[in-house]
Amino acid sequence: MLLDAVVRTSAAVAASPGRLAKIAEIAGLLRQVPAAEMPIAVAFLSGELTQRQIGVGYAAISDLLGGYGEADQPAASTPARTPTLSLADTDLAFTEIGAQAGPGSQGQRRQLLADLLSRATQAERDFLVRLIAGDLRQGALAGVMTEAIAKAAEVPVADVRRAYQLTGSLADAAAAALGHRPADSFPAARQVSAEASGGQSQALRGVGMHVGRPIRPMLAASAPGVAAALERISPAAVEWKIDGIRVQVHRQGDRARVFTRTLDDITERVPEIAAAALALDASAAVLDGEAVALRADGRPHPFQVTSARAASQAGAVPLTAFFFDLLHLDGADLIDLRADQRFARLAAVAPAEIVIPRLVTADVSEAEQFFADAVARGHEGVMVKSLDSPYVAGRRGSEWIKVKPRHTLDLLVLAAEWGHGRRQEWLSNLHLGARDPANGGTVMLGKTFKGLTDAVLAWQTERLLELAEPAPGSAGPAHRGVVRVKPELVVEIAFDGVQASTRYPGGVTLRFARVLRYRPDKSPADADTIDSVRALWAGDALG
Repeated sequence: MLLDAVVRTSAAVAASPGRLAKIAEIAGLLRQVPAAEMPIAVAFLSGELTQRQIGVGYAAISDLLGGYGEADQPAASTPARTPTLSLADTDLAFTEIGAQAGPGSQGQRRQLLADLLSRATQAERDFLVRLIAGDLRQGALAGVMTEAIAKAAEVPVADVRRAYQLTGSLADAAAAALGHRPADSFPAARQVSAEASGGQSQALRGVGMHVGRPIRPMLAASAPGVAAALERISPAAVEWKIDGIRVQVHRQGDRARVFTRTLDDITERVPEIAAAALALDASAAVLDGEAVALRADGRPHPFQVTSARAASQAGAVPLTAFFFDLLHLDGADLIDLRADQRFARLAAVAPAEIVIPRLVTADVSEAEQFFADAVARGHEGVMVKSLDSPYVAGRRGSEWIKVKPRHTLDLLVLAAEWGHGRRQEWLSNLHLGARDPANGGTVMLGKTFKGLTDAVLAWQTERLLELAEPAPGSAGPAHRGVVRVKPELVVEIAFDGVQASTRYPGGVTLRFARVLRYRPDKSPADADTIDSVRALWAGDALG
C-alpha cells in the first residue's frame, strides 16, 4: 500500500471534528491494508513508529527541510510530484536510520533521512516530519484506533480492547480482528468466554498473555482522603502506596525480565528485582509491583534516588521489590479473576517480605490508621482497591484509588518562559496542561515557577530546549519569550485546590501549584486528563 493512502486518511481524520467520523475514516482504510503492512499502518495512524525511536530529533529535520544545515550536511531535495513510497519502504527506511551507530552515525542518519524525504511528496513530507517529531495530533489515540479496528472487522470493541490489553500491541489486535493471523498464533488464554462464537471474534477472545511480553499497567484514580475513597469502594483492600518505580516482572523457569510502566526492558539494570521473582514458588508468573530504594531503617530514599538507580547499572543502592498483583501463574491467565483471588494466589507463592502490606476493611477509622502508619513510614500514602475487580490493563478506572496527604496531578509541560533576575539564563515559568482524551490534544491549566531548585532549573532548561518547537518565523526557539515544547515531559504538581477560570481554555485552573518532581518513568499517556481535573473542581474528589 502506498504511504499516500495513510497520509490522506490522516488528513481526513485530523479534519473530522467528531469521534465517529474519525473512526469511520480509519476503519475504511484498515479494510484495504495488506496483512504484511498492517502493523505499519496502525502505528502510523496512531502517530507512532514501529521502531519507537530512530535517533532523529526536531533540529535535524528542520535543517534538512530548511536547507540551513552545515555545508557538508545533506538537505532534502525538491518534493516528489507523485506518490511512490510504500508503507513497507518507509518503515524499512526508518529501521535503517535507527540502526546507525558509532562514529559518524549522526551524519549517516541525516543522509538516509534526506534520501527518504527526497522520495516523498510535500504532503508525505509534512506527515513524516510530524510523525518523527511525535506531533501528528490528529486525534487518533488508542481509544479511537481500537474502535476503528472493531468497526473494520465488524467485531465487538470490547474484544479488540481486550486483545490490545493482553498483547500490548494495537497492530496484533488488528491482525487478529481482521483475520490476518489465526487465533492459535497468539498465546492462548486458559479459558475463552462462553459467549465466544465464530470467526475473528472468537480469535480475539482466545488471545491470552505471553510471559515475556509486557502489558500496559492498570492505573488509579484519586481521592482527597481515605473516607472519600471508602465512599466509592467498601469493603476494600488498603495497601501501602510505595514511592518507587512501577515494575512488571515476567518469570519463566529460571529466568526473569523486568519492564517499566512504559514497557521498556530494564532487566540488566535491576538484577535484584529479577532475583526477587525467582524466589516465587512457581515456574511461570507475571507480577505487578513497585521497586524502591530503601534506607537501612526501611524508610524509602527520595524518589530521585530510586529513579537514578533504576536508570543505571547495579550499584551501592539496591532496590527492593513490593508486589501487589499476580496476572499469570503457571500457564493460567489471572486477569479476569477477582482482585482478592489474585492477591491470595500471590501471597501463596511469594515470600511475605516482597508482598505489599495491606488491610481489608470497611471501617474508615481502621483505614485511616493504616494510612497514617504508611505515611509515618515514609511512603506516599495508600491505594484503596476493589476486592472484586478484574485487572484492566492500561485503563484508569474507579477500581483503584490513590490517597496521598496532599493533592497532586501528573501534568504535561506545554511551554516555558525565560526567567528574570537570577533565573534569567534558565527556563523557569512552566505552562502546565492536562490530556484531552476527546481530541488527543492538551488543555492548559496554568503556570508555575515554584518548587524549582537551581539543579532542576538547569536540567529542565536543557531538556526543554531539546523539545522546543521553533518560534514563528524563525529556525529556533524564542530566547527571551515563551518557548513552546512538545508535550513529552510529565511533571508531578502539588496544589491546594481547583477553581473556575475564564483565563484558561479548560475553564479551570490550579490554586498554588508547585513542582514536586519530574516523572521520567511516566509517558505522556500517563498524564492526568482534563476530565479528572474538572471532576476535582466539581467536588467528586475534593468534596
